[in-house]
Parts: sequence; structure tokens; C-alpha cells
Amino acid sequence: MVRWRTLTGLLAAALAAVTAASVTVAAPAAADGGTMTPYVVGGTRAAQGEFPFMVRLSMGCGGALYSPRLVLTAAHCVGATGANTSITATLGVVDLQSSSRITVRSNYVYRAPGYNGNGKDWALIRLATPVTGLSTLKIANTTAYDNGTFTVAGWGAAREGGPQQRYLLKATVPFVDDTTCNSYYRGQIIPAEEICAGYASGGVDTCQGDSGGPMFRRDATNAWIQVGIVSWGNGCARPNYPGVYTQVSYFASAIASAAASLGG
Repeated sequence: MVRWRTLTGLLAAALAAVTAASVTVAAPAAADGGTMTPYVVGGTRAAQGEFPFMVRLSMGCGGALYSPRLVLTAAHCVGATGANTSITATLGVVDLQSSSRITVRSNYVYRAPGYNGNGKDWALIRLATPVTGLSTLKIANTTAYDNGTFTVAGWGAAREGGPQQRYLLKATVPFVDDTTCNSYYRGQIIPAEEICAGYASGGVDTCQGDSGGPMFRRDATNAWIQVGIVSWGNGCARPNYPGVYTQVSYFASAIASAAASLGG
């Protein structure tokens, strides 16, 4: 069963309430009786300051700091475009319980035009006040970086069905070409809009709760550049089912235009 990689319903509400306190939360049951599992599988703990652009969102998703006031995330993590003050972003820490964490409320959400649950899985969240002192993550505007080995990160579990994590986890996953990925998913991939990454043997992957977080790599100047947004997959870290990510380069111009309309 294909799953969005986000937390939903009561768990998302619980996460919003407990991010600043305890974040050991059981994964919710899926509608088909299975378990929706949040998080990076097969990861290791990130160091403080290693990925300063990482954002944790109170609905149970991840994101990346696009600009001091904008967070790039997945469309399926948010509601319709419009004013929205219900989201809290936690930034600046790998430990969600750290006393030095930065928390900022949202004031507006921009969801990709035409999003209907199939592709176009990107959105921007505008923060009520800009965040200072943190690096932003630039996005790829060319397919030149849509290959090789990528880094993924999120406040994820070390195993499918595992508990919510307090500390940011990271992992590396290799590019999987569209033809191979579509053969695994029996034609469900949208090649122009999505990019796949993972090992044929499984074991390392993003998972529910990592939705909206970035997939990134080094560019020609050795700076981090975002090539994907955690979107969906069949289970988590299963053999022959790589993670499926929104292909940022395809939407780069639309993202930049939307960001400009929101104040940059």
C-alpha cells in the first residue's frame, strides 16, 4: 500500500502539543489496518549545526528553510492556499527538546496550484517573523544535480513502525532512474515531476513523518542544494521500493515565483 510520508489525524495534533516536551509517540493505525510509520529508517544522528536549514513542522512533517521567512515542504502536508496561523515551525536544533530551539508560527500557506494528490507535491509556508542566524537551502533549477548520492534527514524512526524521534536523523540514498523506479511501482511514478532514491536491497529510506523534508546533495561549489521533497513510497525501506520525491528542478521556477509573491 502506498503511503504519504506524513503523520495524520490525532498523531499530528499530539505532535504539535508535545514537540517542546516529550516526543515519544506511537505510530497511528492506517485505514487498512496497517501501521503508518513516520521517519528516516537506517539513519544516524545528525550533529548540531550540520543541517541548519532543517525544519520540523507541528503537523508532523519536515521542511527546509527556503528563505528567512519561507519553509519549503510537501503539498500533502498542508491545507489549501490562504491565511494559516495553525502551524508551528521548530528550527535551529537537532534536539527537539533543546532549550535553544527556535519556534515560529505560520501566517500563510501556499500550496502548489492544481495539486490533487497526484504529483505537484510542494508547498511554501510563510512564517510570521523571519528567522535570523540560520542558513537557507537553495533549490536546484537544473537537472544537473538530479543524480548521484543524496542526503535525507528528518526526525525519524530507525525502523518501520518505530516511535517518533527526539533527535534529527540523517542517511544517504542513491539515485534510482525513472524507468527502474516505475517498474517497481508499476507505472505510478510521474517521471517529469518525481525523482526516486534508495537501495534495491532496502534498509535505508525516509518514511511517514519525514514528508516535506529535503533530499539534497553537494553542488559544484560544495554547497548543499535541494533536489527533492519527501513525498511518498510503499512502506519504508522495503526492498525494490525506493522513496519517491518531488523533483525540485522541475518546479524551481514555479517555487521561485510563489516565493516572490509571498515576500521572497
